[in-house]
Amino acid sequence: MSNKFEINSIVTGKIIDIKPFGAFVALDEETKGLVHISQVSHGFVKDINEHLTIGQEVKVKILSIDESTGKISLSIRDANPESKRPERKPYVKHQDQPKHQNNSNNNNTNNNVCLEDKLKEWLKQSNERQADLNKRNNRK
Repeated sequence: MSNKFEINSIVTGKIIDIKPFGAFVALDEETKGLVHISQVSHGFVKDINEHLTIGQEVKVKILSIDESTGKISLSIRDANPESKRPERKPYVKHQDQPKHQNNSNNNNTNNNVCLEDKLKEWLKQSNERQADLNKRNNRK
């Protein structure tokens, strides 16, 4: 087995089985290895099925080979540089965002209203309701 594959080499394999803890990858007709769920992606993987499918071809790095048991540990994460990760949108601080936007495409939704404005509106409505209830109670 060590003649075919070397530790730290990157090879292409095919996903043949998926379990909650990882995925089994066929490296050739006779050899298979395991990609642990922690080695699937650079980010946190909650459900491995959202990242891999049976039959999918993947590049894997061989992490270790146990000669006595024949077990091979693989990593998709290490075979694919972190730079290939999808870029995250930068976090924009609340102060940098405009409080109100007059957008004709808004269609009366509150998609562009910040939490602070929603809270102020809620408090205003709550105070109005409370005042109305107090008026009703004073009449009785």
